[in-house]
Amino acid sequence: MNKKFIGTIIPIMLAFFAMGAVDLVGIASNYVKEDFNLTDTMANLFPSMVFFWFFIFSVPAGLMMNKIGRRKTVLLSLIVTVAALVIPIVSYTFPLMLVSFALLGIGNTLMQVSLNPLIANVVPGDRMASTLTFGQFVKAIASFAAPIIAGLAALHFGDWKLLFPLYAAATLLSFLWLGATKIDEKPYETKSSFFDCLKLLGNGSILLFFFGIMAHVGIDVGINTTAPKILMERCGMTLAEAGFATSLYFLFRVAGCFLGTFILARFPIRKFFIISVAMMALSAIGLFFFSDTTALYVAIALVGFGNSNIFPMIFSTAIQSMPERGFENEISGLMIMGIAGGAIFPLLMGVFSDLTGAQWGAVAVMAVLVAYLFFINGLIKAKK
Repeated sequence: MNKKFIGTIIPIMLAFFAMGAVDLVGIASNYVKEDFNLTDTMANLFPSMVFFWFFIFSVPAGLMMNKIGRRKTVLLSLIVTVAALVIPIVSYTFPLMLVSFALLGIGNTLMQVSLNPLIANVVPGDRMASTLTFGQFVKAIASFAAPIIAGLAALHFGDWKLLFPLYAAATLLSFLWLGATKIDEKPYETKSSFFDCLKLLGNGSILLFFFGIMAHVGIDVGINTTAPKILMERCGMTLAEAGFATSLYFLFRVAGCFLGTFILARFPIRKFFIISVAMMALSAIGLFFFSDTTALYVAIALVGFGNSNIFPMIFSTAIQSMPERGFENEISGLMIMGIAGGAIFPLLMGVFSDLTGAQWGAVAVMAVLVAYLFFINGLIKAKK
């Protein structure tokens, strides 16, 4: 591992940390719900405001990336993210929080579309899945820290919003470091239109991978938002106490991503995919039936570990599924558009929990998404 590689990969991984700022929306939506006295459906609108933009901007971001390059697209995404994180510091109102989360979603869309394929300019294709997993590990550290910082800030300083300036500073540092780093990008000669990109969904595998990303992110954001509510409902915890559930989820995502970096470099990803989805199925059963605190923590840990490597396994398989066509940027845009599942399914979870009057309604939505991931496991290539 030479010095040039290390000097390039570190600022890219720091950008993955900045990418993790999007996951603060889970714990933030719970605090916003209390601060503005919202229903579950209204509170879950905030994650939807973040992830809705993945549906709108992912493909256009992929086309823009063709023109300005992957690194410049990442830098643009970091600036938009800084702006999103500064808004709650300046003014904390319901309308401005919607604007903040919308900008957070737009910035993260640009980042996800460009940062993942930027890895291809640094590492060979056979190492892409493991490197993406390590990037998700770094991202998960930021995700894991958010509810802890919010809880400590609320308990000791009476203001959970102190996490915003901290993440804004980290994102600004990422922008400055990556901006000073030279990355040699491969020429990209394919000229595609918006509709050319959408036509790729006519490929059966690409379409199923797209829905797989939607299911993965729906579970991720949904549990991020729902886990504290389950503990508050069944165990009588306060929000500050129940917020640990979100940290626990991301702790096991961190562990899963870290271990996945080595597992995916040595073992067939299809087997690991099946094991990961099986862990999420066990979690859904536990979250549906259990009321014991310890049992619920185990269920949350299982879904955190199981869901930690689903994205890189689907993304890397999809982006290498049409190598002869040279559509990596376009497929990347489509896969990131699937992150819009974070707008759709958490909102459905909120609707079903309001309709049933209990959080098992939200867990039922999660169970359907897990079942879909079982359905597509045969598409995950059994390659090392």
